[in-house]
Amino acid sequence: MSEISGTRPLPPNLPANRSNAGADLALKLLQPLDGLLGPGQSAKAEVVAVQETAQSFQVLLKLTLDNGRETTVEAESPRALPPGSAVNVTALSETRLAVIAQAGAGLPLESLDLDQVPVGTLLQGKVVASQQMVQEQTQKTLFRIVAQLLNGPLGGQRIAMDSSQPLPLGSLLTAQVRGAQSLQFIPLSLQLDQLEVTQQLSGQQSRQGSLDALFKALQGLSSNLPGDMQASLDDLLDALPDLQKLSDPSGLSKAMGDSGLLLEAKLLAGQTGALAQDLKANLLRLIAQMAPSLPNGAGSLPAAANVAAALTQALPAFVRNALGALGQNGLRQQGITFPLPARLVQTLEKEGDLEGLLKLAAAAVSRLQTHQLSSLAQSQVGPDGTVLTTWQLELPMRQHQDIVPLQVKVQREEDGAAKGEQQDALWRVELAFDLSPLGPMQVQAQLLRGSVSSQIWAERSDTATLIDGELSTLRERLLAAGLAVGDLDCRQGVPPQGRRTVLDHRWIDETA
Repeated sequence: MSEISGTRPLPPNLPANRSNAGADLALKLLQPLDGLLGPGQSAKAEVVAVQETAQSFQVLLKLTLDNGRETTVEAESPRALPPGSAVNVTALSETRLAVIAQAGAGLPLESLDLDQVPVGTLLQGKVVASQQMVQEQTQKTLFRIVAQLLNGPLGGQRIAMDSSQPLPLGSLLTAQVRGAQSLQFIPLSLQLDQLEVTQQLSGQQSRQGSLDALFKALQGLSSNLPGDMQASLDDLLDALPDLQKLSDPSGLSKAMGDSGLLLEAKLLAGQTGALAQDLKANLLRLIAQMAPSLPNGAGSLPAAANVAAALTQALPAFVRNALGALGQNGLRQQGITFPLPARLVQTLEKEGDLEGLLKLAAAAVSRLQTHQLSSLAQSQVGPDGTVLTTWQLELPMRQHQDIVPLQVKVQREEDGAAKGEQQDALWRVELAFDLSPLGPMQVQAQLLRGSVSSQIWAERSDTATLIDGELSTLRERLLAAGLAVGDLDCRQGVPPQGRRTVLDHRWIDETA
């Protein structure tokens, strides 16, 4: 539905001499009433569609009878009736109706109250009326669409808007408020993309396995592997950075670029020369070389989830929910967690167990893809127009003879509603790792307008005590780097977990 002119200002009222429905009006029915209403009987009606003809207007009315039955009738009118307006009709005969506007029935909204629906709010609506009209200045044919809003403080009210194409009655729409008289419609394809991410994330989450299990198995392999497989294994292990490289900004940037998060982007851009150091590319290369060496070939690989079938099953419920996937917290992915939990697919039965190694490698690829899908799923536009972009990845790093995965989550939040003003982006960084002898740790840091604050969590009490004694040194180093420093804190335990929508709150109290 991207062809809808959602950014066009909502049209003004039709001229009074062509849209006045306040006085009695006699309509000629195109088909007899067939006993729906007897002479003198009345009913409530709604103007569903209006189309101008050579000498009159063709009107489609939806009648609501006293017994609750609803039906539609077509009639000719000497004047246009506002689409979406509520009227009372009285049968004069089998082929004629008298029409008068309902007392106190308001016309559809032609502007939005931004105090009730701020810029960025997602509105859902259902098309209830349509009128074909010709724009006087350009002589282009437009369709005035009237939609009944289904959510928010304006739920139940009607709104009028322009469309370059007709929309069937009953169509479900999702739009984002851009101004008092401006809407941006969200194409159905984007919402289906979001739903497909949900389905794929669920499948990858169930198949993923911890990276450290794979690297421990790889380090334990003997050197009698075939030449090409041994070379791929060496490339994979040699590309892993150590803690010193990750402490350097350029080294960290390169490691994040080679984490596998951007593999598909590199392929689309034709950057094949950048794949030699890419973690995901090296894993896939190793899997491709191991699979033919198995007795049963690649048939031992875990079967991929049937995403298309899952999407087909979920689509009807998705449509019945008014295509609101982008605005409903209930459809947020169940697999979005940080850090991803440790998960051991299996252990190798014996040295050189290629089948078990292949399963570990496939699970490691699924883990990287889980991070990628989580990044897509959490990147969104909030109800208030706030734009959140997420990058979630995992960096295996060398620590002496061990390989320790470092999970990283970076989020950038900015007010997308502000126009022509300086954007103050809020950055949030989360780290999760298990370094010897410190044990499992998580770090949360926020940066806004040059001010940084951080919360550190350590599962071991001695580690928490050690870090707490070093916070003053950390503060001094941050100040020396030119940053203003807010709260720095270290606690024993793990950060609280629970369902939350990141855009529902601000990370930092800007008024504090």
